[in-house]
Amino acid sequence: MMKKNFFDRFADWAAYFTGSAWAFLGASGLVIIWAATGPLFHFSETWQMIINTGTTIITFLMVFLIQKAQNKDSKAIQIKLNELVATSKKASNRIVDIEDLTEDELDQLHKFYEKLGEQRGNRSVSHTSRHDKEIPNHRYK
Repeated sequence: MMKKNFFDRFADWAAYFTGSAWAFLGASGLVIIWAATGPLFHFSETWQMIINTGTTIITFLMVFLIQKAQNKDSKAIQIKLNELVATSKKASNRIVDIEDLTEDELDQLHKFYEKLGEQRGNRSVSHTSRHDKEIPNHRYK
């Protein structure tokens, strides 16, 4: 395996830590401390701006960490699914890279599989169609 770079290691740690009970307790503690200091600072605009600025900065940075974690998870899931499709003798290999299709193409494919599911539920319907030639091994599903 390749050695992870600093950002990958940091992003993995940050995603793990920020999803922990300790991070939630820490954030809750900071909010409680901030709220408790309100009377000391007469609930001033500066006092309010501290929490607004802090939460905005943290939220902004967390968006990128969350997106990185989701991209990594999505890629891993796609690879696992591709492996399952590749090892199944009856599965069509044409769908291995469907994540690269446009939204309209994905919608068309989704409708096709909905119709396929309806046909499987109705045993009196013939299981051959024009899609048998378009998608190899389709008739086995």
